[in-house]
Amino acid sequence: MKPANPRILTINGGSSSIKFALYQTGEPPERKLYGKVDRIGLPGANLTFSDPTGKQQDSLGIAVSDHTSAVNFLMGWLQEQDGFASVRAVGHRVVHGMKHTAPELVTQELLDELHRLRPYDPEHLPREIELIEAFRQRHPKLPQVACFDTAFHRTMPRVAKLLPIPRRFDAKGVQRYGFHGMSYAYLMEELTRLGDPAATKGRVILAHLGNGASLAAVRDGKSIDTSMGFTPTAGLVMSTRSGDLDPGLAPYLARTEQITAKQFYEMVNQQSGLLGVSEISSDMRDLLAQEAGDVRAAEAVALFCYQAKKWMGAFAAALGGLDTLVFSAGIGENCPSIRERICDGLGFLGIELNESRNAETAGVISTDASRATVRVIRTDEELMIARSVWRVERTAIETKAIEGATE
Repeated sequence: MKPANPRILTINGGSSSIKFALYQTGEPPERKLYGKVDRIGLPGANLTFSDPTGKQQDSLGIAVSDHTSAVNFLMGWLQEQDGFASVRAVGHRVVHGMKHTAPELVTQELLDELHRLRPYDPEHLPREIELIEAFRQRHPKLPQVACFDTAFHRTMPRVAKLLPIPRRFDAKGVQRYGFHGMSYAYLMEELTRLGDPAATKGRVILAHLGNGASLAAVRDGKSIDTSMGFTPTAGLVMSTRSGDLDPGLAPYLARTEQITAKQFYEMVNQQSGLLGVSEISSDMRDLLAQEAGDVRAAEAVALFCYQAKKWMGAFAAALGGLDTLVFSAGIGENCPSIRERICDGLGFLGIELNESRNAETAGVISTDASRATVRVIRTDEELMIARSVWRVERTAIETKAIEGATE
């Protein structure tokens, strides 16, 4: 007998946090609970969670020394929540999916493949695999679905995927993959829902500007290029990630500073970007508050806006023009001044912002006369995971029904 009000649990595991949400199935899925465990492995780790309205929020201080203890605590807590017994499937955001083009049911074969892919993304994949295996161990009959961040960009043309290094590495899968795919897929579905014709027949630039930041160029609904590359470290300057660097910097620092490959990796992922340039904070809000009195903060903000503007110009060239620009994620959704600075000087692309609309973070922040429509859309990776899981579940149910009818 099927449980009443079947639900889907979404898990979005990061390097120092685990986000989760519980959805009631349907079109669209309805969120019933959401929250996260953050500061994993650091003092002050806590679990925060809210009801669907966001009005009732609670926080629990927890002692989790590492990712494993955080996973075990979260699973025990989730099992005690109303609605967990009705969970039909669990959806996981998996950052690196290599050549996988769509969400897939987790099988032992897929798990074995993910273990082989660990060297491609040592920062995310081991933790994501641990989450999948933990659910498998505690709830072996509960279906799990892997939703790959890289899948959105599998439509990129060959020329956009190639890296200019010896060809033998390409055969081993060393190429541009791109990330933030769950966010981009959600934004494109929202564009379609809003009736923007560029969503299916047009030229769109998506700007996911948060702690991790990237841009994607989309033509006729398909990704043709993106700023992140073989790893999420590439592309635009981010909160703590460097973005693109001269490859000669690594051997130079090895010679002059005796920096090892491991130290270099940690530097460009955890100590660079806005934090490295400002020496103050990785948070754009802190830098905006201090830029008037601290040149380091001002330069970090200016660098972020300058690089985002450059990527938009490059992608407009790749697209052959621009119909719609979308700002999203923490910075893109909440910082009118950053949106204004990025768009300043892009009038040649048909971008003209309406000052009051931008200040109010309206859905459309361009003027009525602007040739390119500029939008702000709040992304929702968890909802996109839930949608993907529900579609996989429905397909599996329909397939079983067909197989049963033909037996």
